[in-house]
Amino acid sequence: MTGTEGNFDAIVVGAGAGGLFTAARLTHQGYRTLVVERRDRVGGRASTVDIDGFKVNNGAIVIEVDGITQQTFEEVGAKFDIRRPDPPILYRIGGKDVDVSGGGWGYLLSKLTKQGAKLINGLGAARDDSGLPEEQLSTAEWVAKYTKNESVHGIFHNMCGSVFAVGSEELPAKVFLTYFTRKSAFKKFGFCPEGTIGIWRALADVITAGGGEVWLSSEVRSLTVADGMVTGARIDRGGEVTDVPARFVVSDAGPAATVRLVGEDNLPADYRDSVRRADRPSAMLTVNVASRRKLLDAPGMLSFAKTRRLCYVANFTETCPEMAPEGWHLYAGTSVPKPAVGDFDEEAEKEYLMSDLREQIHGFDEAEILSTEITRDDWPPQRAVAGFDLPNTTPIPNLWNVGDGVKEYGNGGTTACAETAKLVVDQITERHPAGSAR
Repeated sequence: MTGTEGNFDAIVVGAGAGGLFTAARLTHQGYRTLVVERRDRVGGRASTVDIDGFKVNNGAIVIEVDGITQQTFEEVGAKFDIRRPDPPILYRIGGKDVDVSGGGWGYLLSKLTKQGAKLINGLGAARDDSGLPEEQLSTAEWVAKYTKNESVHGIFHNMCGSVFAVGSEELPAKVFLTYFTRKSAFKKFGFCPEGTIGIWRALADVITAGGGEVWLSSEVRSLTVADGMVTGARIDRGGEVTDVPARFVVSDAGPAATVRLVGEDNLPADYRDSVRRADRPSAMLTVNVASRRKLLDAPGMLSFAKTRRLCYVANFTETCPEMAPEGWHLYAGTSVPKPAVGDFDEEAEKEYLMSDLREQIHGFDEAEILSTEITRDDWPPQRAVAGFDLPNTTPIPNLWNVGDGVKEYGNGGTTACAETAKLVVDQITERHPAGSAR
C-alpha cells in the first residue's frame, strides 16, 4: 500500500486493536491517517495465525457485542462479522455445566453456596459509589468477607483471569466490582469466523478506503520532536528509512515503548517515573487444541469453579466451523500463572494447565496440540493491571497513547481499547480539527 509520503494528518504506531480503532475513527472524521505496524499482519496481540489449516488466535479470542466495539464498527462503516454462541458461557460446578445466562450472578452463586445472598447484596451495594471497597482490597479478599467456599473463590478467580489476565488476589476488588456493575461485564460476545484477525482486517479496509494507509512489516524507529511537539516519525519500511511528518501521533505500542520512541530527554522526569511504575504487564498461558472428536458441549466458553490454573476453554468451531479443516474441532484452554505479574516458573505453570485440561476435558489426551503460547513481558495479554493504568495523554500535547496500558478504570481487553480510541479521537477532533492547518 504505497502513497504520497509527507501529507498525513496522523501517524498511528501499531495496528493492534487500539491503533486500528483509533485510525478508523480518525479516517472517518476526515483525517488522512498512516498506521505503521512492524509485523506482517494486523491485530497485534489479538491477531490470528494459520497452523495446518486451523485459524489459531494468538491473544484475545472473543469480541464483545452491543457495546463500544460494535458501535465503533457501525459508526465507521466496517463489517462486524461476529457470531454469538448461545449460551455464551457455561460454568462447570460439581461436574455439571451450568447455564446462568437467565438468572445471572444470583443464580450462579446460589448454586455454589448458602452465602450467595450475602455476596449478591455486596454486588448490589457496589452499584453505588459508597458501596465500593477501598483500593487496596483485592477481589479475593473481598470475596473472603462473605464466604470461604472454594468453588465461589474459584469462579471469581477465573473470571478475573478471563477478563483482566490476573488472579483475584492481584486485582483490586474495586476494579472487579466496577466492571461487573457498570461496564459490559463479559455478558455478550462472540467469535469471528476468520479468527479474530477478521474484524481487524475490516477496520484496515475502512482506513485504506478512506484515503489512509496501513504499512505492514514497517517499524517506527523514533518520533521526531521540535519545540515540545511531535512533528512526525522516522519509519523503516522494507529497509528504507523515511522521515514522515504529521500533525499528531497516537501510539498503540504501550506507554513504555512510547517513551523510548520519543526519547526520555523530551519528557519530564515525573512522567518517566510514572510510566516505569505502571509498566507491570500481566501474563497468560494458552494451549490451542484440535480434535476429530467433539470435546465440549459448551457452544462458547466453559469456565470452572475448581481448577489449579485453568480459567476457561473456548469452543470456536461450534459457531465458526470455518476456523478448522472440515471434520475437525478447534479449542483453546487458557490460564493465568501465579503470580500473573512478575516472574513465574513457566514449566510448572504449563504442567498445571495441562493437568487441568486432562482432568476437565474428556478426550483431551487424544487431541492434537497445535501450539502452546505464553504471553508476557513485551508481548502481554494486558500491558497494565486494571486499576493502575496511566492517562491516555502525555506531556507532549499532540501525542497520545491508546490501548490496554491506558484503560479507563474498571475495563479490560479489546473493549477497553475501543473505549480509549474514542476518548482520544474526541480530544483530537477538539484540539486539531480536520482540515485545519498544521
